[in-house]
Amino acid sequence: MHFCSVLASLVICMCEQECRVVSYISIAGFQVDRVDLKAETLLEVPGYSNPVQFGVLTSFAYPLEEGLGEIIVATTRIETMLGDTAIAVHSQDERYKHLHGKYAVHPFNGRKLEIICADDLVKATFGTGAVKITPAHDSKDFKVGKQHNLDFINIFTDDGNINENGGPQFEGMPRFTARAAVIDALKEKGLYRGMENNDMELGRCSRTNDIVEPMIKPQWFVNCNTMAKAALDAVKSKEIEIIPPQYEQDWYRWLENIRDWCISRQLWWGHRVPAWYVTLEDDKEKDMGSYIDHWIIARNKSDAVLEAKQRYPKKKYQLDQDPDVLDTWFSAGLFPLTVLGWPDNTADLSTFYPTSVLETGLDILFFWVARMVMMGMLLHGDVPFRKIYLHPIIRDAHGRKMSKSLGNVIDPIDVINGITLEGLQKKLEHGNLDQGELEKAKEGQKKDFPDGIPECGTDALRFALISYTSQSDKINLDIKRVHGYRQWCNKLWNAIRFAMVKLGDQYTPPATLAVHSMPPICKWILSVLSKAVGKTVSSLEAYKFSDATSSIYFWWQYQLCDVFIEAIKPYFNGSQEFESARCASRDTLWACLDTGLRLLHPLMPYITEELWQRLPQPKEACRKDSIMISEYPSAVQEWANDEVENEMEIVLDAVSKLRSLLPPTDIHLRRPCFVLCRNLEVAATVGCYQAQIATLASVSSLEILTEDDPTPPDCATNIVNKDLAVYLQLRRALNTEAEHEKLRKKREEVQKQYDTLSQKMSASGYREKAPQSKQDDDMKKLATLLEELEIISEAESKLDAKN
Repeated sequence: MHFCSVLASLVICMCEQECRVVSYISIAGFQVDRVDLKAETLLEVPGYSNPVQFGVLTSFAYPLEEGLGEIIVATTRIETMLGDTAIAVHSQDERYKHLHGKYAVHPFNGRKLEIICADDLVKATFGTGAVKITPAHDSKDFKVGKQHNLDFINIFTDDGNINENGGPQFEGMPRFTARAAVIDALKEKGLYRGMENNDMELGRCSRTNDIVEPMIKPQWFVNCNTMAKAALDAVKSKEIEIIPPQYEQDWYRWLENIRDWCISRQLWWGHRVPAWYVTLEDDKEKDMGSYIDHWIIARNKSDAVLEAKQRYPKKKYQLDQDPDVLDTWFSAGLFPLTVLGWPDNTADLSTFYPTSVLETGLDILFFWVARMVMMGMLLHGDVPFRKIYLHPIIRDAHGRKMSKSLGNVIDPIDVINGITLEGLQKKLEHGNLDQGELEKAKEGQKKDFPDGIPECGTDALRFALISYTSQSDKINLDIKRVHGYRQWCNKLWNAIRFAMVKLGDQYTPPATLAVHSMPPICKWILSVLSKAVGKTVSSLEAYKFSDATSSIYFWWQYQLCDVFIEAIKPYFNGSQEFESARCASRDTLWACLDTGLRLLHPLMPYITEELWQRLPQPKEACRKDSIMISEYPSAVQEWANDEVENEMEIVLDAVSKLRSLLPPTDIHLRRPCFVLCRNLEVAATVGCYQAQIATLASVSSLEILTEDDPTPPDCATNIVNKDLAVYLQLRRALNTEAEHEKLRKKREEVQKQYDTLSQKMSASGYREKAPQSKQDDDMKKLATLLEELEIISEAESKLDAKN
């Protein structure tokens, strides 16, 4: 990868503008945990045997020159006063107007500290109204230092000790040891003024739990203004589409306010920065970077040597490559290009660039995605991809960020294979947690996974994660839900097992289905299958993956397994009268399983492959070696049948109401049932599906009644709609009080709907504003609800008469 040419193509400057963690590596903002402290707090810090004090504001006095007295300042990091180079006050603060331009004197090294005005930084009403300025160790002070041309004095070594700039009294001390030593030294000089509780935010490294503080280091930067504008325009012009679209605003916010990008890191791994430093024999300063104009950007060392010879033809010099490496995001930003062979003009690059879709986490939209877009457009003249799909971030079941110290980190392998609680805790012991954090993490695991994690398998985990994508910006991953999908996989196996028994070894599927001659139940399952296919395909195309999982799951679970497979079982009892229906059911069952498995395959690739291989194929069909290269389903218009679907909706409502009447004590006991139909159309529908209702409701017999027929005795009743009611004969098991309670709840439910609709229709402006068609529909609904109330009253009266 020719990173040198990349750098040469960008606007790069060497400057001291990067605040860096006090350890020896750069750290990203998202790797820092922010802790709010409200008062004095003692915290364990790696490398220190005793807890360190935080959450306090320490006041001390700086003596003023010319005998002007003293000026009191306060800080939460007293050790940084060793690097102070100024004191800031508000320009309108009357207490300090006579000191503008004067100097304080540093008590430990005699350095003069100018008293400057910084109205953006100082509040005259807060504290003493005077603020110490340490430009090298505070981001706000850094800006003030640049504005007032102050000295930037770094007092820390790379490993967090005080360096020679802190003075011989403190040199070599760890930073928090120096904190106490500075206070003692101020007390000795009579300059200490006290300590008080203070609200503050503390940064802690998410990996090591160390305290993160800023210090300046020379870094390489890239000016991003031109690149950012191009990336902005690409999204605004829809050259790139961000999905979900609400994250476009984050894209605009970040790129419209972009700053120079620090691309250098002080790490042991990564691509070396392609910059060589020339140290001349007569240079006074020999440290790398002492002279900005001595840097050479080149493709390799040979090119750097050639340029150095041209630049310094008559001087002796030493050439050294910068030991820093490129920011990970810089290297990763080249991925869409380099994976296709760039910078060479390869066939892959010309064919596949730009790519179609980038899928990634929403948390790195700026860190990675924006970098790829900016660099792709600059270096190759086009966007790297046309669509960006952002998935949510996975958290634990309680919505907490996964953290080793909480013990709530879930390893996908443990979900796939399963693991005991003991196994989970052993993994914690092999980590880098201290004893206190380890015990806390173990307690968290005991609470969340008291029995460990059950084996769920790859498909169940995959399906669960996809189904979770509707949860906006985060996924609260509940292992119980994942395991539920594992159990659903068993249902798929059972469906195939049932099919293989009913189809038989000699079964050959037809090339096409004769839907018009099939029983209504077969027409229905094919119709809802076609609708599920259409919904799934449209959801996938719109990147609404959760909707796709819902559509597939609902069809498989609630329509195929719970209804169709159960409804066709009587056709296979061996009776000759069912031969035609039996043949149609076989063909329909095969079509459903073949289509359903192919529909489900992208979401559950392993189980669908295994089960699909077991299905027989039509003789005319060319058998594919794998389901993954078979044709993905599309909606079959010939299968669509709204009339049958409407009929089945009534049937399934009746079944549901009948099953709700079954006593919980003997739910498996089959009882006679009766269906009261108040018009001929409903009676015809019930008659057509009489066998299916009896099978699905698990009743011993089903009799259709008209309004003129007497109500059978000892029956529990339920209202399906204004035209349909169901009765289940319970005999001695009838609980009159419970039946009254059911009817009362039903009355309340219907009455509430009636009152709400009636109030809406009586509201001011309804007749003027609502379309006539809407008013007609509301009037029909109101009449239907009124009829249902009358039916409920009639059922209550009959129940009272029996008593």
